Amino acid sequence: MGNVMNTNAFASLDPLVRPRSIAIVGASDDATRIGGRPIAYMKSQNFQGTILPVNPKRDTIQGLKAYTDVDALPETPDVGLIAVAGDAVLSSVEALGRKGTKGVIMFTAGYAEMDEDGARRQEELVAVTRKYGMRLLGPNCLGLFNADIGFYPIFSSAFDGGWPLKGRIGIASQSGAYGTHVFSVARNRGLGTPVCVTTGNEADVALGDVLGWMAQAPEVDVILAYAEGIREREKFLAALELARANRKPIVMMKVGRSELGGEAAKSHTASIAGDDAVTDAVLREFGVLRATSTEHALDVAYAATRRVYPVQNTLGVLTVSGGAGVLISDAAEALGFAMPPMPEEAQKVLKGHISFCAPRNPVDCTAQVVNQPALIGTFAESLVVNGGYSSILGFFTQTGGSRMMAPHIRAEMNKVKAQHPDRLWCLSVIAPPEMVREYQDDGFLVFEDPTRAVVALHAMEYFGKAFAARPCSAVALPKVELPDSTPSEAEAKRILAQAGVPAVPEYACAEVHVAVDAAEAMGYPVVLKILSPDILHKSEIGGVLLNVEDAHGVREGFELLLKRAKEHAPNARIEGVLVAKQIKGGTEMAFGIVNDPVFGPVAMVGLGGIFIEVLKDVAFRRCPFSPAEAEEMIRSLKGFALLDGARGRPKADLKALSTALSNLSAFAAAAGPKLASVDINPVFALPDAAYAADAVLEITP
Repeated sequence: MGNVMNTNAFASLDPLVRPRSIAIVGASDDATRIGGRPIAYMKSQNFQGTILPVNPKRDTIQGLKAYTDVDALPETPDVGLIAVAGDAVLSSVEALGRKGTKGVIMFTAGYAEMDEDGARRQEELVAVTRKYGMRLLGPNCLGLFNADIGFYPIFSSAFDGGWPLKGRIGIASQSGAYGTHVFSVARNRGLGTPVCVTTGNEADVALGDVLGWMAQAPEVDVILAYAEGIREREKFLAALELARANRKPIVMMKVGRSELGGEAAKSHTASIAGDDAVTDAVLREFGVLRATSTEHALDVAYAATRRVYPVQNTLGVLTVSGGAGVLISDAAEALGFAMPPMPEEAQKVLKGHISFCAPRNPVDCTAQVVNQPALIGTFAESLVVNGGYSSILGFFTQTGGSRMMAPHIRAEMNKVKAQHPDRLWCLSVIAPPEMVREYQDDGFLVFEDPTRAVVALHAMEYFGKAFAARPCSAVALPKVELPDSTPSEAEAKRILAQAGVPAVPEYACAEVHVAVDAAEAMGYPVVLKILSPDILHKSEIGGVLLNVEDAHGVREGFELLLKRAKEHAPNARIEGVLVAKQIKGGTEMAFGIVNDPVFGPVAMVGLGGIFIEVLKDVAFRRCPFSPAEAEEMIRSLKGFALLDGARGRPKADLKALSTALSNLSAFAAAAGPKLASVDINPVFALPDAAYAADAVLEITP
């Protein structure tokens, strides 16, 4: 929905990530110090550009000529690294700007993450970088690395355990320590992550910038992200859309799910965490997979490096163990990962090779293949050709690590794989590291744990569907005029009905005889509700009367509601009583709008009445969206069967319900920040219509 930015906006990070020269302000001769580590790292890894140390107290730094200050540099560095403290920071950044430097990386801490004074000094810093058109990474960041060019403006000790391996996974992380933790775990697993950028306080360069840069960088195929809070909505959403358009999976660890975690994220990064359920919905909207752990994130990123993303993923399993087959089947079923059976004719053929095999799927070829290794290829070929599965998982356990059997397994599986490179090929084996590497070099994904293999393979369908999805269609926004303060229920429903969210037939009645006439005209039974802009939760004070059957009941109910209002809310403005047609049957739903601090207006749909509080079976989506996308939200509910005719119930009018929800989303998008929230509960989903029966429309003061 208009999120694709000009990729040049992201290319402005090039001087930070792919520079030809770097000045290090606060350079140290001590390779263990913050100002010394980057130089030692870059020298040892043969940085392809020029290193320009700045230190007024030394002639040389780690064998390189040193310069007294930025002005004394013999050339304009592409990027400047700031490893000094206090007053020297601002003057150094100013000097780099005058020199024409395009990027600044700031290790220095003590800014917005600390206090208001720090936030003010951070703003001064940003003002200087903007004046000179420089991009600023940090402050309070650990730095970055680009191993392909030997570039290491970073002070992490992660490299004591080894350097980044060649590969195609990029790491973008708001936390420096966690970003390099992920790199270290990846390296220890043999995964190549040649580029890692950590953003710190995000005074200028935010996570969205880095994701966008990686989304268009030829050296990155898969993006692994760690986020605590999203600061710049437009860049972030544009980056997600660009990654999807370029078929680059993003696997994100977004922390702050819990209330405690959310507070920790705010204090740690001086950023807005937003509501976790909303973040979840936005990530799903763009096909970003939200990982539950570092292990999960790396498993999925590893599988994604094969760049095979089936839209309809099916799993075919070849196993030497019936028990493992059951385990794998259970894991697949829990995920909704399809494992259709092999065709009957193919099963008969496989039985002809091994009479006691179980050829359905999982295909248990039994340990007999140890005696007849050629049958591994025969069975694998049948899985692909006859079964047509897009993912093939071979469970060979220790047999796959046997010096005697591994060459046969490799030869047979490779023979079939070579004929079908468009499939995802995965092995679950227990083997020495060098043997695992051989399988991986052949192009197989290798997992010891078959359940983790199933989870990773299934995730490729999630990406496949996201990449195949058409961009969201544009939604026309209505002209919206909101009142200056929160309106009564009747007025709220009138405004919403005008926007295309129809209400139950009703009349606002200031006098009792008008209420009786209204009830007689629409037919009994009716519902009576106290009408006041100051009483939003009417049922809590007994302000709603159901099943009013006659004129006498209307008169009594009218007086009773006015009395209760006076008792419970003596200062409330009372406009009278709302008389509404009582709807019989149907399913109670709930619609809502919340103005998220990060993503703006977001719509919610769920089962209505008390169920929304008890079951929390809800779906969220950014506004606005089309009726088709509204229907997707409704269908995603666990309780959707209640709308779809479960146990003989009448089917709800899904088109009417989806149209009303879509119209509400367009209304919210058009209303802007003046609209604080909307709560429509219940919405009656009937076989031929959908009606809002109660509505609260809250206006921002």
